[in-house]
Amino acid sequence: MMLTRFCTVCFLLSTASAAFAQPTAPPQQKKGGGGMRAAPAPDDNTGFSPIFDGSTMKGWEGDTTFWRAEDGALVGETTAEKPLKGNTFLIWRAGAPKDFELKLEYRLNSTNSGIQIRSVQLPEAGPFVLKGYQADIDAQNRYTGMMYEERGRGFLAMRGLFNRIAADKRVKTVASLGDGEALKEVIKSGDWNQVHIIAQGNIIIQVLNGRVTSVVVDEDTQGRALEGLLGLQLHVGPPMKVEFRNILLKTL
Repeated sequence: MMLTRFCTVCFLLSTASAAFAQPTAPPQQKKGGGGMRAAPAPDDNTGFSPIFDGSTMKGWEGDTTFWRAEDGALVGETTAEKPLKGNTFLIWRAGAPKDFELKLEYRLNSTNSGIQIRSVQLPEAGPFVLKGYQADIDAQNRYTGMMYEERGRGFLAMRGLFNRIAADKRVKTVASLGDGEALKEVIKSGDWNQVHIIAQGNIIIQVLNGRVTSVVVDEDTQGRALEGLLGLQLHVGPPMKVEFRNILLKTL
């Protein structure tokens, strides 16, 4: 069982490592212990379907005081005149994906945001409040690329870490994916960034602009979720604007 699980991790990592990559030359033949083999091809969008139509909020639900569709993007914005009292989310209502791949692009000008997966709604906390796994995003890029759990267990894997969440809820580092500060260099501050999330079984992989930035193997059967809602976060705090576009989903 242990070998099977980590073979799956290795396969998903090899798949994710080419996400959004732009080759500088045609694939070359490489010779290894098994003889000649083709270099891996960059990822594409085969099997993915758009879940945002590019012009309306059809299929999405949130507080329209703060969320709108504009210029090909879903836009969340607060101002000094329209502040938030707590985090609010734009929720995709067409399903609760289990095993899937999600791709999107985001642009953020201030504060903090995130991409919710396998989440649950908490109506007692507010009309559009989610709890669950979050691919974190922030304007200062302290947390961008890490995996967090909103209203849950907190930091699950900082940028650059491959972590296991043990059955006793302890977070254990399996391996490094690279220096967290060095990985920050792939982030385009104030510009569009591409995120690719792969969730299969208890494994979640996050890819940012073609680099794997965090991996979580969640063995906490009491705390984890294997399916749930997708959502986009607008964060309480100073005025901010976050935009999401080219949102694609593939069921595995």
